[in-house]
Amino acid sequence: MKRRQLLGALGAAPLAAAVPAWAQGYPARPIRIVVPLPPGSPPDVLARLVAERLQQAWKQPVIVDNRPGATGMIGMDVVAKAAPDGYTVGVMFLTHAVLPALFGKVPYDTAADFAPIANLVWLYNALVVPPTVPARSAKELVELARAEPGKLTYASGGNGSPAHLLGESFRQLTRVDMLHVPFKGPAEAVQALLGGYVTTMFATTSAAVPMVRTGKLHALAVTSPNRLAALPSVPTMAESGVAGFDLREWEGLVAPAGTPRDIILQWNQELARIMALPELREKLSEYGMEAAPANSPDQFATLVRSELQRWTRFVKSSGLKAD
Repeated sequence: MKRRQLLGALGAAPLAAAVPAWAQGYPARPIRIVVPLPPGSPPDVLARLVAERLQQAWKQPVIVDNRPGATGMIGMDVVAKAAPDGYTVGVMFLTHAVLPALFGKVPYDTAADFAPIANLVWLYNALVVPPTVPARSAKELVELARAEPGKLTYASGGNGSPAHLLGESFRQLTRVDMLHVPFKGPAEAVQALLGGYVTTMFATTSAAVPMVRTGKLHALAVTSPNRLAALPSVPTMAESGVAGFDLREWEGLVAPAGTPRDIILQWNQELARIMALPELREKLSEYGMEAAPANSPDQFATLVRSELQRWTRFVKSSGLKAD
C-alpha cells in the first residue's frame, strides 16, 4: 500500500509542477485585441470570432479595439508600446512583414518589439474585374494589358497590402504594364472597382465571393493552391497559366515584447483549442479563411522572421515602391 501511494505521489508530481502560477490568476480583468484595420476587414472578423470564444472560456470581457491607419502601422504601434502584461494583444498579418522594407522605417521593430503567440489563419484572394472589363480569364486580362500597355490599373488597400503584393507579383510574372492605385483600405478599393474607376484587384475571398455571386464582379482566378469551395468554377492561378504565383496571406496574434512566457503559452493553448472548434472552422471558411494547423509561439516567430526576409528581398529585387 505504501509503495502504491509513493508511486502515485511521484506520478502526480510532474502534473502539479506543470501548473504555473498564472493558471490561477490570469486573466483577472478585461483583455484588448487591437486590430490595425477598420471593422469588417478580415483581421477584424477573425478578432471578433476569437474574442467571443475567449470571453466564454476566460470569463472576462474581450474587447476588439480597431486602430486603422498607415497600412496597419498605427495599430501595431499601439501593441508594441502597450504594457507587456498579457492584457493587450494585436492581430499581425502579412503586410507587416513588408512595411519595413517598403518604407525604410516604421515606428517599431517588427522582429524585436512583439512576442508572437500563434498564426491563426491562412487567407486567399481572387483576381476580380467589374463586368465592364472585357476579360473573363486571367489569360484574357494579360492579353488586354499587353494590347494597351500602361492603361490598365490594379487597386489595393494601401502600399504593402496583400493586394498590392499580389498585383505586383502578377504584373512581374506576366510581364505586363499595369498601374497600381492604392486606397485607404480594402473596402475603399473594392468600391472603386465596383464603380469602374480601376480595372482589377486581388480581393480577399470574403469580399469577392458575395460580389461574384451577385454578378457585380467576375472572378478570373484564385490564389489558393486548389480551387475554393466558395468559388468552385474559378481556376487557380496555376491552372490559369501563371506559374510561380506563390503567395498566401497569414494572420496571427502577437503581444508586446516582454510579455511573460507563461502567459504567451496560455494564450497559445487556448487559441489552439478555439481554432480546432468545427463550428469556428466552418465560419472561417465562409469568409475565405482556412484555420492554420496548431503552431507554437516559436513556430510563429520563425514564420514572421522568414516573411520579413522574403519580402525584404522582394522589395529590393522588384524595385517595389510606395505609390
